[in-house]
Amino acid sequence: MLHRRQLYLVCFCFHFLFILTVCWRDTLYFIERGYTGLPSFLNPYAQKGEAILSTALGTDLETSHPVRQALNTYGHLAGIEAGYAYFAPNVPNSYKLVFELHYPDGRIEYDLPHVSSHGAGLRLATLLDNLGDTPSDELREVMVKMVAYSVWRSHPDATMIRAVLGFSRLPTAAQFRVGTRESNEFLYAYDLLFSSSPGQKNAP
Repeated sequence: MLHRRQLYLVCFCFHFLFILTVCWRDTLYFIERGYTGLPSFLNPYAQKGEAILSTALGTDLETSHPVRQALNTYGHLAGIEAGYAYFAPNVPNSYKLVFELHYPDGRIEYDLPHVSSHGAGLRLATLLDNLGDTPSDELREVMVKMVAYSVWRSHPDATMIRAVLGFSRLPTAAQFRVGTRESNEFLYAYDLLFSSSPGQKNAP
């Protein structure tokens, strides 16, 4: 019985330590980037602390490394892969996905992802955040293709769609006071080829 209690205690300590590590990593992430009202001289210390905690969570390891996979799996199963930190949610950088549609006659049109409800708009915003933040190029490309295919169904005459992912970098409060405004930055572009029938899709 004593050994079982010790095992439960070890499991509890590991779980609680995992939660604290994730939460403090996210908290230091916010401090490092100036998203809080804390003095700016704390930013370098927060950066070092975040790097240490990220290493402890295995984010510096290869994606296929068994330790990183085990920690990621446990975090997702326990629902603690992302901490709530100790600050209210900040306004994130706004990722944007624009589609450049090419037609056989040489016409070029531009379109954006469409949503049918406010709830769908929130899910789309989350999807764009995941597109911009995912470390996997392969996963990002698959996700962009899925969104591009839904756009092509509304424009079946298009033979090629160039999907451009970028984001608007918002200034901090201090930068805004001195006149700095938002700036758009390019991240990725994907050229996708389509056939003339929605039932047939060519490989990009």
